[in-house]
Amino acid sequence: MIWRKVTMRFLDMESQQILSANLGECLKYHQLLLTTAESCTGGGVSAAITDIPGSSAWFDRAFVTYSNAAKIEMLGVAEDTIQSHGAVSEMTAVEMVQGALKYSNANIGVSISGVAGPGGGSAEKPVGTVCFAWADDQGWLKVDTQCFSGGRAEVRQQAVTFALQVLYEKLKS
Repeated sequence: MIWRKVTMRFLDMESQQILSANLGECLKYHQLLLTTAESCTGGGVSAAITDIPGSSAWFDRAFVTYSNAAKIEMLGVAEDTIQSHGAVSEMTAVEMVQGALKYSNANIGVSISGVAGPGGGSAEKPVGTVCFAWADDQGWLKVDTQCFSGGRAEVRQQAVTFALQVLYEKLKS
């Protein structure tokens, strides 16, 4: 695995609200409902989405599964996946988004699991490492791992922005 060190522009609240609103318009246009499964962002994606008035028209629910037990119990992530690959892994992110779709009324979703810091990093997964998975009920699946720069707040904010941007890019075309 090649880890890409990413420096994303830290979006201010107004810019993130514009991104979330644009994503919402795309979701409404395509008649899609979104779900999220978040770990290191602690519900940051769902908060950005629900900051937009009328988001109930395109947002179903969020799963904040910070602990491994929550990932297993709420999303059906296999215990073996976490033991074999770790909670911060693309395999876990895939199972998280698949579980979110299974246990919601949504037809498109995103999952996030990572090491926001300041501790918890390792040589293989340094602080800033975040694994993402996006999927829909038509078979689309995208998986990505990024290594963001900055402190805890910056890593979490960059992860939220990245998750929203990938969804928006997928839907705007």
